[in-house]
Amino acid sequence: MSQSPGSGTSRLNHQTPTSTIESITSSLSDNKIHLLLAASGSVATIKLPLIVKTLSERYSQPGALPQQSQQQQHGGLSIRILLTPSATRFLAGQAAEQPPLSSLLDIPGVDGIHLDEDEWREPWKRGNAILHIELRRWADMLVVAPLSANTMAKIVNGFADGILASVVRAWDARGELDTDVVRGSGAEGSSTTATTGSSGEGSSAAAATTRPRRAKKKRIIVAPAMNTAMWRHPITAKQLRVLEDEWGVASPN
Repeated sequence: MSQSPGSGTSRLNHQTPTSTIESITSSLSDNKIHLLLAASGSVATIKLPLIVKTLSERYSQPGALPQQSQQQQHGGLSIRILLTPSATRFLAGQAAEQPPLSSLLDIPGVDGIHLDEDEWREPWKRGNAILHIELRRWADMLVVAPLSANTMAKIVNGFADGILASVVRAWDARGELDTDVVRGSGAEGSSTTATTGSSGEGSSAAAATTRPRRAKKKRIIVAPAMNTAMWRHPITAKQLRVLEDEWGVASPN
């Protein structure tokens, strides 16, 4: 599979606020659950829109008023999507189940799509924030679905040659980093539920009670997707053992 970006890449307008580092850092204390949802170069990437829509529907706030917009109704989950260059080839508007990447931004709760070229889009200067570090700081959990054989091999061997691999390589695997990140009372640690504050107080009170997040391991969940020959190859079992035993990554048996 070629690693050059597919035609879907040009369909994204990366000058929009949803893709800037500033939008990431400004949302650190927004009192939401922060999910990084990544896809790599597998045909299963065509299921990504369905995954995102299902997550959006599942974690939409119950009892939302009819007059509220979809974005207003959705307040518990913030999703940022990471795509490898190969993954973009499967979402370029070539079929109904393969819409252009830009359409994912229309799904409530999706706050950004990040590609490899976003990492160094502007010349870097000392003191500038770095995208993959800010994404790690922002995230409560990383889900890689699908995880291709190629990307799994890169991750296990410590490669950091793209936005997804760099985020994983810099992941807080021991819960020792980012204790300076101030989070709201409804999004602490690596909670997998979209429960907002339990105090029953309004959003202004929740914002006033933000506090440093406790140091806690942040989970990575992967969904390997490859052909049968690749799956049955002995190297696959070895790489999965490294992810599960040494990294604490959750994956299907």
